Amino acid sequence: MLFSTNGTDKPKLYFMGICGTAMGSVAAAFKDAGYDVTGSDANVYDPMKSFLEEKGIMILDGYKTENLPDDTDVFVIGNAQSRGNVEVEAVLNAKRHYVSMAELVKEAVLRGRRNIVVSGTHGKTTTSSLTAWIFENSGENPAYMIGGIPENLGQGARFNENAEFVVLEGDEYDTAFFDKRSKFVHYLPEIAIVNNIEFDHADIFKDLKAITTTFEHMIRTIPQNGIALMNGDQKTCRDVYAAQPFAPVKWVGFGNDCDAQINNVEYRQNETEFSIEGETYVIPMNGEFNVRNAAMAVTAARFGGINPDKIRAALLSFEGIKRRQQERGTTDRGITVVDDFGHHPSAIKQAIIGLRAKYEGRRLWAVFEPRSNTTRTNYFQKELPEALAQADAVCIAAVANPEKIDEGKRLDTDLVMQTLREGGRPAFYEPDVEAIVERVKSESKDNDVVIVFSNGGFGGIHDKLLAAL
Repeated sequence: MLFSTNGTDKPKLYFMGICGTAMGSVAAAFKDAGYDVTGSDANVYDPMKSFLEEKGIMILDGYKTENLPDDTDVFVIGNAQSRGNVEVEAVLNAKRHYVSMAELVKEAVLRGRRNIVVSGTHGKTTTSSLTAWIFENSGENPAYMIGGIPENLGQGARFNENAEFVVLEGDEYDTAFFDKRSKFVHYLPEIAIVNNIEFDHADIFKDLKAITTTFEHMIRTIPQNGIALMNGDQKTCRDVYAAQPFAPVKWVGFGNDCDAQINNVEYRQNETEFSIEGETYVIPMNGEFNVRNAAMAVTAARFGGINPDKIRAALLSFEGIKRRQQERGTTDRGITVVDDFGHHPSAIKQAIIGLRAKYEGRRLWAVFEPRSNTTRTNYFQKELPEALAQADAVCIAAVANPEKIDEGKRLDTDLVMQTLREGGRPAFYEPDVEAIVERVKSESKDNDVVIVFSNGGFGGIHDKLLAAL
C-alpha cells in the first residue's frame, strides 16, 4: 500500500525518469491531484521539461545520489531505469519504498473504479483517446492515462478523485527492471479492449507466443461482470480468448460472425461514416484502422451506459492526437508534411491507405526511420517494404543505434530499397536527416504529401523539411 510519513493522506512522490512520455504525464496528473511531486531524468528537454515546469514540478537534471529527498515517501522507478543507475542503487541500499509507475497507478487510482483498458499492438492511443473523449464530452468526467496528447483533453493523464470511470492505454511493454510483466497486467480492467495482437517489442518478447501469453494474463483479470471487447476478425485474438474464457466477450469487427459488426462504411475525404449495432456514426478521420478504433470506443461506451446520441456528438467533435497523422504544415509549393507515430508495418500500411483517401490525387512520400526495437531487426524484412510500397515514393533512414543489433539480425536497408525498386517504387536510402531533407527536396513535386514515420523525434525532420521545401 502507498503510505505517507508527512502527516497527510497523500505520499510525497519522486519520479525517476520523469521526462518519459508516460512518466511525465502521470507525474503531472498526480501533481494536479494534490500530490507533492519531484523527479529526475538524464534527458531533460522540451516539450516535457516546459510542461512539467508549468505544473510546478521541480526536475533534477541527471541521476545523482544527492538528488534523492530525505522526506520522499515513494520512489516511482520508470521502466527505462536499470540496475547500475546511481539513484536506483541508493534507493535499494537504503531500503526505501519504491514502486513501478503501473503499481502506483493501480494502488492510488484504479482500485474500486470502473477501468477501461485499451490494449493491442496498434491503435491503443487513438482508441483510448476516443473513449476518454466520449465519456468526457458526455459529462462523465473520467480519469484517464493515455500514451499521447489528445487535442480535446490537452494532456495525457488526469486522476480526478471522484471519477467513476478510468480510461487507460494498456501497454504490453514490461513494467520495470524488477517486474518484467506487461504494464497492463496491473490495470484491473472491467472493460478490456483488444484491438489486435501481432509481434512487436523484439527486445523483450521472443516470439508471437510470448506476446499472446501476456495478453492471456491481462484477460484473466477481467471480472465476470466485466467484458472483453476483442477483434473478431483476427484469429490470434480468438485463440487468446479461448485460452482464458472466464469473462464475457463481444467480438467487434467486419466479419459476419462478429457480435458487434461494422458495416455500411463510407470513406470520404475528411471523415468516415459507419454503422455498428444498429446505430450510424461519423468520425473526422480516414482509414479502416480508425473505423476499427472508433468501433471499439463506441462499444466500450455503450457498455458503460453512454447513449448513442452522446457518442455521435463526441465522435464528431474529436480533434485527434498529436503525432497521429498530424499535419505539421504546408509549404508555398503546396507540399504537406504529416507526422505519424507508426513504426510497425501493419500500422504504416493502414496509415498510408487512410491518408491516400484524405489526400486523393496527390503523390504520397513515406519517410521512415527504423528506430523501434523491432524494426531495427530483420524480423519485418519482408513486411516492411510491402507496407512502404503503399506510398508513391519512399525514403528510409539509417537503422538507429545499429551497434546494438547483431549484424546478422539487423534490418537490411539495401534489401528494402531493392525490393521497393523491383516493385516499381522510387526508393532512396539516406544516412542522416540532412541527406533525407535534400533528397526529398530534389525529388519532390508540387502538392506532394510527405508522411514521416517515426516513434522518436527523428532529428527535428518535420520542421527541416518544411523549411527546405
